Amino acid sequence: MLPGRQSDGYWNERRQDTVTAWCDAQKARAGRTPRGALPWVGGARVGPVAFDDIVLGAGHNGLTAAAYLARAGRRVLVLERRDHVGGAAVSARVFPGVDARLSRYAYLVSLLPRKVVADLELDITLVRRRYSSYTPRPDGAGPSLLVDTGDPAATRESFLAVTGGDTEFLAWTRFAARMGRLAERVWPTMLEPLRSADGMRALVDDEDLWTALTAAPLGTLLRDTFTDDLVRGMVATDGLIGTFADLDDPSLAQNVCFLYHLVGGGTGHWDVPLGGMGAVTEALARAAVAAGARVVTGAEVTAVSTDGVVGEVTWRQDGAVLRERAGSVLANVAPAVLHGLLGRGGSAPATADPAPRGAQLKVNLLLRRLPMLRDPGVDPAAAFGGTLHVNEGYRQLQDGYAAAAAGRFPHPVPCEVYCHSLTDRSILGPRLAATDAQTLTVFALHLPIELFRGDHEGRRAQALAAVLGSVGSVLGEPVDDLVLNDVDGDPCIEVRTPVDLEDELALPGGNIFHRSLQWPWAERAEEVGAWGVETAHPWLRVCGAGARRGGGVSGIPGHNAAAAVLGTEPRSVGA
Repeated sequence: MLPGRQSDGYWNERRQDTVTAWCDAQKARAGRTPRGALPWVGGARVGPVAFDDIVLGAGHNGLTAAAYLARAGRRVLVLERRDHVGGAAVSARVFPGVDARLSRYAYLVSLLPRKVVADLELDITLVRRRYSSYTPRPDGAGPSLLVDTGDPAATRESFLAVTGGDTEFLAWTRFAARMGRLAERVWPTMLEPLRSADGMRALVDDEDLWTALTAAPLGTLLRDTFTDDLVRGMVATDGLIGTFADLDDPSLAQNVCFLYHLVGGGTGHWDVPLGGMGAVTEALARAAVAAGARVVTGAEVTAVSTDGVVGEVTWRQDGAVLRERAGSVLANVAPAVLHGLLGRGGSAPATADPAPRGAQLKVNLLLRRLPMLRDPGVDPAAAFGGTLHVNEGYRQLQDGYAAAAAGRFPHPVPCEVYCHSLTDRSILGPRLAATDAQTLTVFALHLPIELFRGDHEGRRAQALAAVLGSVGSVLGEPVDDLVLNDVDGDPCIEVRTPVDLEDELALPGGNIFHRSLQWPWAERAEEVGAWGVETAHPWLRVCGAGARRGGGVSGIPGHNAAAAVLGTEPRSVGA
């Protein structure tokens, strides 16, 4: 326990002042338009023009599909409800008077295929982080675990110091190699028609790993592979990002999430987009418009219907109700949202998925410098240069889930911290970049939307205090002292709950994946050879994260939906 802190690490007088100031600032900003929104793309009201394809939603997947279809010579209309494109993949100046463009929602890239970047000639740069992760012990005692991809010997020494021997390091190395081999084999299939489960098993060619990953809960695999609680927790978190589950959940939702977090690029590396996440979306928007797609913002789709052959989309724009028919409609909206649009159009539903459920809290901060760590033996630039795991021991993750499932905030809150500006100073204005200022992103787990229903603002403030307390437990100084103020004198802190994601981004339940993730292969015989984007309607396809092989900033569903429309093999889609 640090001087001046209560033993629970959640509240102290300074933290109370910080949270109170932040709450006051939110009330003062009520109704204020977010700053730094991406510019409009395309024209204003669209008249009765014939289109081959209508894309619902200008998030990154919708723009990917639009770009591919327009490059194939088709007439494409993209309708976006908000006043800017990008969906969850945006950068914004969220703090008044502060020249810092933060990746407001999504923040790292792993699942965007090089093929999509090359096909669409995207001008984006992704930077590999040297440090994979830093995981301090929850009690703050003893050494911490630092995974340095640039120095395997240093990583081994860190494992040795934390676990007392080579056993865990060797187990971790062997496990990483086996998962890497699996990733190398699964990854290329993501832009192909779906294989059967048996076909994918044969391709993976590791029966023991396949069975452990696809037939039993992830918790069993981790307990069988590792003995140290900290190492188990460090590995387990990949199964819980955006997924509210017990590690022993028989649904295996955590297993599916784990796989997606480890297959990207065939390596599982998560890279930093230079310029922030908005740079990725802006490149996709430019590609779509350059190819001839019409992208319209401020267009709220209200219904999707059909005459049995083609689709008809109804939307509101500038006070008018507009309609357009097209032989192909691609939905870059959550399946539950699409279900409602079809119902309002008098059409049969396209999916019968259960209600999605998000369970994460994102906190964006701007600090005057990096915080010192409780472990003086680790350079803060190394710890914050990768993913900093806070209170994510295996037991803590399980206890956190149990508390949240029972309707309580986890104590402490498991969370992950990331500093974009250590890798990429371009997101800061010149004057700010010349200082020691740093952005900080905190992604907290096991905070389901039910915890925020009712008194949303009160629960948001409570969650913020809990998250700051959790992060503070591994620091050598209060993070509250380091938070910069905006032009109004308010703390540079932004909090996004699952309720915010539901309201702002139309993500049902605040689920960042639109729905529960699905295995990236066919689970039914009739899916084999399909693209994983099809619905009950031949003119309607899902091109967003709710498609099979969706989730994350990838463009994969957009590519695959375009391939399904064009009826081509992957190698010719980008032509």
